[in-house]
Amino acid sequence: MTLRRVFIPLFVLALVLLAVPPAVSGTPIARQGATDDESRGTDAQGQEVPAESEPQTSRFDDPTYADQQINDDLVVFGSACVGLDCVNGESFGFDTLRLKENNLRIRAFDTSSTASFPTTDWEIMFNESTNGGANVFAINDIDSGRRPFSIEASAPSNSLYVDDGGRVGFGTKTPVTTLHAVNGNTPTLRLEQNGTSGFTPQTWDVAGNETNFFIRDATNGSTLPFRIRPGAPTSAIDVAGTTGNVGLGASSPSEELHILDTNNPRIRLEDTNNANQNWTIGHSNDGELIFIDDGGVQFRFYPDGRVRTTPVDAAPVGPSDGDFYVDSDAGGTFCFRSAGVWISVAGGGTCA
Repeated sequence: MTLRRVFIPLFVLALVLLAVPPAVSGTPIARQGATDDESRGTDAQGQEVPAESEPQTSRFDDPTYADQQINDDLVVFGSACVGLDCVNGESFGFDTLRLKENNLRIRAFDTSSTASFPTTDWEIMFNESTNGGANVFAINDIDSGRRPFSIEASAPSNSLYVDDGGRVGFGTKTPVTTLHAVNGNTPTLRLEQNGTSGFTPQTWDVAGNETNFFIRDATNGSTLPFRIRPGAPTSAIDVAGTTGNVGLGASSPSEELHILDTNNPRIRLEDTNNANQNWTIGHSNDGELIFIDDGGVQFRFYPDGRVRTTPVDAAPVGPSDGDFYVDSDAGGTFCFRSAGVWISVAGGGTCA
């Protein structure tokens, strides 16, 4: 009877002790920023951002903070918030998934181990983590430490737009051609050879505005070696694909230089250092080939072989054998120079 009275209370006490959860003890484990498996991403130069100094406390010895492993599909009817700054009663608005903390990254670890399979790890970064860093959305190539894609904060709407036809718009959401650039002042494409491959740096701009379409040599004084004005006619300059013949107004040039015009096509040769040495060569209204200087028509070549020159009142300065002229003071005498003297060939007058 005595043993029974002793045993029963001890048995009850044991059950009570088993039902009480053990007290949580130990110091919380503090993570001082990123570990090898928890990157803060890369900076603008593609370098790994170092861990931050402020602690990110995680109580791995407290069941409240323990990791959860779900051995099945996870379906959430509602919204989800992930990050150290998510709060109970988070107001999601229309957000389905929200990332909320001061360092936001989504990293894709490719665990492929077979040699022929791709293994590159990628990361989506939301702003740089360094003090004074850029406000930027970026995609980082983790394995190579590079950042191939970036969008800075406050970039204009439609900075880059791809429509349903595969057309790409720069500054427009309605691209009409394969590449369509829109800007309020002289949309420009820059081609810059920066010297990183060992070649001499050189920069060209291709641009257009209400004044002209042009190519600019940005390296050498921003000169404009090539320009096309608005309203230029079709085939104003046309290079044949098989011969390399150049047509001016001719869509099918038949010679190295082929000028086509409905109103006396001509060529102007102008010496800006000598106003008296400017010539125009071209057609006349009657079909002759004419040579014109600033004083008027000097030579005419007719289709039947005749040649006409404009009479002058004096012999050419510094003449040479073989020169000729028509002397107006000698009644239109044709003068020819031979053996150092002027000879009257026709007209009966005396040459100078």
